[in-house]
Amino acid sequence: MQSSHAASAVCAVFDDRNLVADAGLVPVMRLAERGRLSQLVRATVRIDGADNSGGANPVAKVTSLVAAMCAGADSIEDADRLRHGAIPAAFSGIRAPSTLGTFLRSFTHGHALQLHAVHRKFLRNLALHTPLLPGADQVAFIDVDSTHKRVFGPAKQGAQVGRFKGIRTLHPLLATICTPTARPVIAAVRLRQGKAADSRGAERLVTEALATAGEAGCTGIRILRADSQFYNADVVAACRRAGAHFSLACGMNPSIKRAVATIPDDAWQPIRYPRAVVDPDTGELISDAEVAEIGAYTAFTGRKKAEHVTARLIVRRVRDLAKPATVGEQGELFPTWRYHPFFTDSPFETLQAEQQHRHHAVIEQVIADGKAGPLAHLPSGHFNANAAWLTLWALTHNLLRSAGALASVFHSKATTATLRAHLIHVPARLARSARRLTLHLPEQWRWRDAFTELFTAAHAPPTA
Repeated sequence: MQSSHAASAVCAVFDDRNLVADAGLVPVMRLAERGRLSQLVRATVRIDGADNSGGANPVAKVTSLVAAMCAGADSIEDADRLRHGAIPAAFSGIRAPSTLGTFLRSFTHGHALQLHAVHRKFLRNLALHTPLLPGADQVAFIDVDSTHKRVFGPAKQGAQVGRFKGIRTLHPLLATICTPTARPVIAAVRLRQGKAADSRGAERLVTEALATAGEAGCTGIRILRADSQFYNADVVAACRRAGAHFSLACGMNPSIKRAVATIPDDAWQPIRYPRAVVDPDTGELISDAEVAEIGAYTAFTGRKKAEHVTARLIVRRVRDLAKPATVGEQGELFPTWRYHPFFTDSPFETLQAEQQHRHHAVIEQVIADGKAGPLAHLPSGHFNANAAWLTLWALTHNLLRSAGALASVFHSKATTATLRAHLIHVPARLARSARRLTLHLPEQWRWRDAFTELFTAAHAPPTA
């Protein structure tokens, strides 16, 4: 493709008041209204007091930040993209970036918890109005994981040099919900200091995530999945109090090593992955492995007897290619294995439970999605402002997932970056006639049908 005019015959003038670059915000923010976002913020978030003048009118400020994140904002200054062209004609209450920054800095820990409550109720409402979690009445998976977000500047509250030498980070903890046919949505998030242990606050987060899953329509089998950092009695107890199952990776501690050594050779079942998976220890792609199960393994025996848990120990082993096989007296090869056990009370048979546990890695896609969007930065020097920003990202992620579910089958599983490119960043000319607003969109937009499905669904009369 090349320019159809000579350089001297092309000019650029910013003078059209009726153009918008992000016409997809119209149906997406209408979808937020169907989820009663404004009403939830008005009823829940209260930032009062003479010292918190920046907390006035939280509804306009929360919705402005959510709209900015839907459009791809990864800093407070990026919210200024909401004030271009005819956007103010389509939306009211848009706030300037300086006002939004003051608002976020008004947050305390208590206000952040209020915003968590909004996020939880908003997810429930979205699940009621959109096909967000199909099959949740049969089986749903709740995944828990933590991540580190590198930050810069000595004034960043809570930033510490933790796991990574010389790198200052903040340490978010999150939980997601998915089904076998649905992409994950975010059930709960927490922001911790950089040195916080991975499992710090996990029991409370698991309790909240399981309760949120129930409110979002997960009425069937619920299985909590997590890495070995969350292999502890408190997490298991939280699952059992909520009537959920657990599937927790566990390291090769001495007790598990002894248990694995008792597995007879003929108990290992060979499996071949249709698609190669990444080995968590080496990063190499593997296609073949073997799986075995110990039907009754008692964990947490170092604690008091009432906290002992007996469940299944499922072990996957793969050949350790870094270590050559040894040769026996009769010339037989004895390969070296690496073992990946997990502790579970899953009601599914061994191979299916192992496959479901490996799918826990889907939460890494949510983390990567966030870091490619609003979590590219934690933009404030105030810890609680960044905690609010993290919760607003989670709320926005769920809103975009709902929009994708309404748009098409493809968009129901697409990343949020793809959703923005196809459904949000649609240029349009706004025309007003009496009380009617018309969006004139590009004639041959590749994703016209998906946009139309979203627009129609978002503007349909609400159901009871």
